[in-house]
Amino acid sequence: QVHLVESGGGSVQAGGSLRLSCAASAYFDRLHLMAWFRQAPGKEREGVAAIARDGSTSYIDSVKGRFTIAKDNNKATLYLEMSALKPEGTDMDYCAADLARVWVGDGLSSYEYSIWGQGTQVTVSS
Repeated sequence: QVHLVESGGGSVQAGGSLRLSCAASAYFDRLHLMAWFRQAPGKEREGVAAIARDGSTSYIDSVKGRFTIAKDNNKATLYLEMSALKPEGTDMDYCAADLARVWVGDGLSSYEYSIWGQGTQVTVSS
């Protein structure tokens, strides 16, 4: 059993920065595929950024150049560094992972991941 716990969410003003963290309880080295998703109230969950075992990353176009996904193996933690945040209101950001070796898609679809955290709330005010 692997548990993912997100942290680092909060309220920031537009243009600000925030770093989300996702700590894995065990088998971090086996979580070959990891990603961050976000979901606003009443909307579907969407993939924001993903990272594969070989370090390959994938981002939705709207965050390219502003967000960075990274891992710290010593801390068994996945990060999402966000900057130049836009005033998009409030959403829940989720950490996701899977034991698969490679993506079958672009890594930004929910079906790629079988392990999910409970989420951390992020609010960007204008």
